[in-house]
Amino acid sequence: MAERSTAAVDVADNSGDKPLTAKADEATADGTAQAHTKGADPDDANGGQAGPDNGQAGPDAVPPAPDLHSGHKLAKRYRLEECVTRLDGFSSWRAVDEKLRRAVGVHLLPADHPRARSVLAAARSSALLGDPRFVQVLDAVEEDDLVYVVHEWLPDATELTALLAAGPLEAHDAYQLVSQISQAMAAAHREGLSHLRLTPGAVLRSSTGQYRIRGLAVNAALRGVTAERPSRTDTEAVGALLYAALTRRWPYENDAYGLSGLPKDLGLIPPDQVRAGVHRGLSELAMRALANDGATASRQEQPCTTPDELAKAVAAMPRVLPPEPAFTAPPEYQRTTYQQGTFGRPSAVPAAATQPIVQAPPPPLQSRTGKVLKWAVSALLIAALGLGSWQLAETVLDRSNDTNEPTTTQNTENDSDDNKEPEPSKPVSIIGAKDYDPLGNGVEKPDSLKNAYDGDTGSYWPTDGYYTADFGKLKEGVGVVLDLGEVQRVSKVDVSFLGGETSVELRTTDSSSIPQMPGGFTTVARGTGTKVSLTADKPVQARYLLVWLTKLPYSSDDGKYRGKVADIKVTS
Repeated sequence: MAERSTAAVDVADNSGDKPLTAKADEATADGTAQAHTKGADPDDANGGQAGPDNGQAGPDAVPPAPDLHSGHKLAKRYRLEECVTRLDGFSSWRAVDEKLRRAVGVHLLPADHPRARSVLAAARSSALLGDPRFVQVLDAVEEDDLVYVVHEWLPDATELTALLAAGPLEAHDAYQLVSQISQAMAAAHREGLSHLRLTPGAVLRSSTGQYRIRGLAVNAALRGVTAERPSRTDTEAVGALLYAALTRRWPYENDAYGLSGLPKDLGLIPPDQVRAGVHRGLSELAMRALANDGATASRQEQPCTTPDELAKAVAAMPRVLPPEPAFTAPPEYQRTTYQQGTFGRPSAVPAAATQPIVQAPPPPLQSRTGKVLKWAVSALLIAALGLGSWQLAETVLDRSNDTNEPTTTQNTENDSDDNKEPEPSKPVSIIGAKDYDPLGNGVEKPDSLKNAYDGDTGSYWPTDGYYTADFGKLKEGVGVVLDLGEVQRVSKVDVSFLGGETSVELRTTDSSSIPQMPGGFTTVARGTGTKVSLTADKPVQARYLLVWLTKLPYSSDDGKYRGKVADIKVTS
């Protein structure tokens, strides 16, 4: 099958519980991520309520998932890196295409698996679609008693599950979600393809704001999911995604994908009754997609039963614009009225009311002789002023030449500021530290944190092990947050590393709490080496310092990339 050059991601969509990371240390002894059973699959957490037509084939006797390990190669080019799912006789991996030097995802199952033929057919049909709104299938092969499907890996994309963990989406973002997803699914259904497992874990948002769908046809084939009316099933799934985006609630009674379900015995209520401030048009659109007869009948709206109908309904509604940026209004201009006796303050009473209008007398007639006399006097005065100025300047220059001392004007206030001596540098005590991994699972070897600032360069704080120097391109970095106890002056932080050259950044904040994401800190210095002096352009005031590792050295001990912080010193 022809390769596509786009680099992307699709891990198996069992990610409703928590985001996956590239950590090698979290794997079990056989090099795989923790296995999930069919009953524990988060995509089945809604109890089959993705739609009345959504069914799942009965349990078949399936062979165990292929017993492979990290480092195994398929077709002499796809090197398996990390197992992210082992479920129902198949496994899903993050891998590397060594020929094109890019990350890919791979689904693996035995050739004698009862669903192997349907998986191959679904993958090849999905690859023929070629729609960039879907994560692309790159290869679908059967060889050596194995069937494997290779697909894109999107390192810069974020699952909708992770977006909703932070809260409901803004109206504009929710509008973009339903608009792009419904149009993409309408295009797929026109080619005879359906998804049937369109969950928050199957929707990704790229760094540019584009939504992409992974697992088209393939995810359902892997799990043996079928539906009598696939158009309605996918339409209701899009409605459930919009409902969750508006309310951060799953529109059924059971909890699923990290979202709380609706209260029991209450039925399906519109999103604008679940949460205040929900866009009314989007709320009605979600109910039309979910095809709830009671709600739609009361609102005089016809339900949408196909993705094409839903896409047309989105296009027919007024476009939801992004919020306007907030600008600080300039201070109101005040006109100043100067009047006699007010000393520049505007009078509370208009000038017309305080000063009587006096009729000016007509100017007296001037004779020609008077005009000539006036001009002559003016010329004499100008000549006298010029002569006096010249004599004064000559006198000052003569005195200056006699003393050989330049005439200077001193500004006492400015001189006092310029001549003020800078504060002397001194060590700043670190009263505590915390490992910082907000883009992973939040934990990076907390037990050995004190080694990072105990003054002993022989001990160190290590990071977890990774397969590449840039954390497998799944996160920006990891680090240590230093607590200075209070806001203090910081001008330099010296960091010593073991194991090789490490790239590091110094980020600071004067906040009273540690920011949840690295973007909440301000970057003040960068460096690379084994002994790095991170010096700010000018001293900063900070309570918390983030020593943020962005590129790790290779460790020959275990063949992974690992950072080792031996010592940190802070100077004011």
